[in-house]
Amino acid sequence: MSVSFDEPNLIASAGLAPIMDLARTAGLRELADSWLSVPTDKGANAGLKIAALVAGMAAGADSIDDMAVLRHGGMKRLFSSCYAPSTLGSFLRAFTFGHVRQLDAVASRFLALIHR
Repeated sequence: MSVSFDEPNLIASAGLAPIMDLARTAGLRELADSWLSVPTDKGANAGLKIAALVAGMAAGADSIDDMAVLRHGGMKRLFSSCYAPSTLGSFLRAFTFGHVRQLDAVASRFLALIHR
């Protein structure tokens, strides 16, 4: 059984608003854009895709298919763009070990900015 939240004026995971505000304030998107170098069109807008993955995990997504939680209800009010789960999956499949290390660099810098 699958439950869908489709009220266009409500956000099912209202706790995402402060989480994503913190990510924006600390510069998660800019860090990912500057440190990640995923090739081809799969790596375009890396910062937005990383922010979407973080938001999806915070909303309870534990698989690529679950990232669809970001496309329900009023979530478009929180995000400038909502990526399809398949787009996010293609982005992650383009990662090599080196890209994981780049993402580790993003994470360490992000944590340092949060704890200022």
